[in-house]
Amino acid sequence: MKPTLVVMAAGMGSRYGGLKQIDPIGPHGEAMLDYSIYDAIRADFGKIVFVIRHDIEAAFRQAIGHKFATHITVEYAFQELTNLPIGFTVPPDRQKPWGTGHAILMTADLVHEPFAVINADDYYGTSSYQIIRDHFQNLPPKAWSTSTDYALVGFTLRNTLSDFGTVARGLCQADSNNLIQTVTEITNIEKVGQQAKYTDAQGQPRTLSGDEMVSMNMWGFTPAIFPQLQQLFIEFLQTQVQQPKAEFYIPAAVTTLINRQQARAQILPSRDAWFGMTYQQDKPQVIQNIRTLIAQGVYPEKLFAK
Repeated sequence: MKPTLVVMAAGMGSRYGGLKQIDPIGPHGEAMLDYSIYDAIRADFGKIVFVIRHDIEAAFRQAIGHKFATHITVEYAFQELTNLPIGFTVPPDRQKPWGTGHAILMTADLVHEPFAVINADDYYGTSSYQIIRDHFQNLPPKAWSTSTDYALVGFTLRNTLSDFGTVARGLCQADSNNLIQTVTEITNIEKVGQQAKYTDAQGQPRTLSGDEMVSMNMWGFTPAIFPQLQQLFIEFLQTQVQQPKAEFYIPAAVTTLINRQQARAQILPSRDAWFGMTYQQDKPQVIQNIRTLIAQGVYPEKLFAK
């Protein structure tokens, strides 16, 4: 059995100002996502599940999905505001998606094997996919659908910041065995030289060294996560459904499971450099990074060339 890659591509790209999921950054019009899929295929993933919205479906299928049909199985799940458990309705002032935890839930009917989760607009590096693939391989085959030993590919904070605005990151705390204790979602992190700063929930300024390990939403799960997320999402809605900007985040969900001793999650540090496009101004550097990787022989000039 090969693992699946779940790609969260339903985000609105509000800070970026467009559908960055399909924005070309490679020499032949490749999007960031093309490189992620290429890396996943090289790491022997067997299926891709794209989580998108119905209103971008046509453009996404044409620009992205059709490229991979002859290389790997491709399926689609849809994340919409109306996808709620029985008994809950969308408040009239709700516009934001319900969050990354909700996005994963939308794939429950399609994923029956261990799976990795990524953002569509982030570059995680070639070895990151192999690292998480190896994690799955170390699970006993009988536990591939039931194990609650999850994983997170971690990246160094300073290597994930933008020069052009603030970002949100999941700040990881782990024990001596690299088992996660907490993942705290921190918003409005601003780059300051090699360090960073943000304001906490109490309005107090905080400084980060830049060496911290953070989540970029590259998780490894088994299907055991789906009933757990379903219960946690119901709990989230019971207290947050009327908050128009509240989101059900993966890091918060995993932290809750760890605190309840219902799961473990190991940090798998990646040797690769992360980069992404949070803002339009990030794009020139991303293009240059891809060109450098091609020159180094990491990628061919044209992906999926016939």
